[in-house]
Amino acid sequence: MALEAASGPHRVEVEALRQRSYKIVRLKHPGRWLAGAVVLAALALLVQAFAHGQIQWNVVGEFLTAGVIIRGFGITLLISALAMMLGISLGTIFAIMRLSANPVTRFVAWLYVWIFRGTPVLLQLLIWFNIALVFPRIIIPGIFEGRTVDIVTPFVAALLGLGINEGAYMTEVVRGGINSVDHGQTEAANTLGMSRFQTLRRIILPQAMRLIVPVLGNSAIGMLKFSSLAAAISCTEMLNAAQQVYFVNGAVIELLFVCAVWYLAATTVLSIVQYFIEKRYGKGASQNRSRSYFKLPFGLGSAGTPALEKAQ
Repeated sequence: MALEAASGPHRVEVEALRQRSYKIVRLKHPGRWLAGAVVLAALALLVQAFAHGQIQWNVVGEFLTAGVIIRGFGITLLISALAMMLGISLGTIFAIMRLSANPVTRFVAWLYVWIFRGTPVLLQLLIWFNIALVFPRIIIPGIFEGRTVDIVTPFVAALLGLGINEGAYMTEVVRGGINSVDHGQTEAANTLGMSRFQTLRRIILPQAMRLIVPVLGNSAIGMLKFSSLAAAISCTEMLNAAQQVYFVNGAVIELLFVCAVWYLAATTVLSIVQYFIEKRYGKGASQNRSRSYFKLPFGLGSAGTPALEKAQ
């Protein structure tokens, strides 16, 4: 009804112009049509180049479901999932340490973020792969002892490198999400007699998830793509499996396109899952959030840490 009422005066004005024999001329947008034509032409040329290039599309279809590629894709998914779990765990722990009023724990958490966020992922993977040069043996007194080269396999090195690097980024994400929750929520929980850990688990983190989840979804998609760096340390994930095949048959571009198809399929599924998770956590969320300084037990608090800006 409101839309009809708003459009009513406009209709009356148009009818009045017609009755007075005024000619109504629509605005022309030649720039839009020109830009659209240029984009379509460029897209057509791109499709034509790939269609008529020296690409054996039958080989792409043949290896799309090849066993070696499927097994490599499974390892890619496994590395990505485990590395994300490790990153989220480390990020939560070090985020709490970053919020600490204890200067030692706060400094250790800052040092962790500074080192692993400030160096390239590939460099960290190579360091973990060669960590046996620094620690020849891993010894847990009375429990375990073994050679590092036997324990830190390419798979383990990839998991540690990707997971610990992701934890440095997740530390800042979780810390910002906690600080985004209004401090009044903490005061209300204290009034109800809830402990500080209960407040963190039941009140603060569920509300902070509204800001954490979108970044978490993007991080999961990024992790899936960063897992391809594990090929540099001979971890048999999908890209490494494709390389082993095209070193033999010479179908380089075809095998790379096979990997691209599987990566696009996986990122599409993750994007859909992210959409529904964001929708769930976004229900009933207030648009107005103020700065929060959530205090944690045993001398932990948000002293000296800035709050995350409100999401608009």
